[in-house]
Amino acid sequence: MKIATYNVNGVNGRLPVLLRWLDEAKPDIVCLQELKAPQEKFPEQAIADAGYQVIWHGQKSWNGVAILSRKAKIEEICRALPGDPEDLHSRYIEAKIDGLTIGCLYLPNGNPAPGPKFDYKLGWFKRLTDHAKTLLAQDVPVILTGDYNVMPTELDVYKPERWVDDALFRPETRAAFKNLVDQGWTDAIRKLHPDETIYTFWDYFRDAYGRNAGLRIDHFLLSPHVAKKLVSAGVDRHVRGWEKTSDHAPVWIEIRP
Repeated sequence: MKIATYNVNGVNGRLPVLLRWLDEAKPDIVCLQELKAPQEKFPEQAIADAGYQVIWHGQKSWNGVAILSRKAKIEEICRALPGDPEDLHSRYIEAKIDGLTIGCLYLPNGNPAPGPKFDYKLGWFKRLTDHAKTLLAQDVPVILTGDYNVMPTELDVYKPERWVDDALFRPETRAAFKNLVDQGWTDAIRKLHPDETIYTFWDYFRDAYGRNAGLRIDHFLLSPHVAKKLVSAGVDRHVRGWEKTSDHAPVWIEIRP
């Protein structure tokens, strides 16, 4: 089974790129972030025509998450991260697909830091960590994937010295990610590629993609049931080089039945 995550940076504006990649890669399950579309403007028919059923949580102009499935039925569990009923950002959606619990997330950026946006990021991280602990306690196969907006180590960022004050790389952010992983999750990319320079995001400016001046901020965290079935993991880096593409590239894993 092939499962992917992709921050599309605007699902309607990047729809040709998304459909081209779906046809090329043929993932079984896909988590999308940054739809940047209200609920009623999501391109459901185009996704269906590509062979996928889908659930989504849209939001005008910002955020937005979706889960696609090519074969198996999607059973929605929730479309908000527990812990703050007043948080109206569309940043989390969770479903069961073919025995897997899939959490698709778009963690806040948090800049400028320090400040209210950074406080919101850390608060959201705390809620995610609490929810992740609950999921692990259920002792079922779980995948938490999406745009975490964190580079866990210096290996995950081009020229880390330039990022020390950024919300994606501040010590508090990296500590929050480590605290989450240390519950018992496996970082799929690092499990299979522990020492390799791998990026998932390249800015549009200063030819970042051409220079490979990237960041690894899109992650797969696997519960023990899933981690032991992990076969391969990678990044479809070439998609970032397509015309009118997202600044992120799709990230994927393959697990055996």
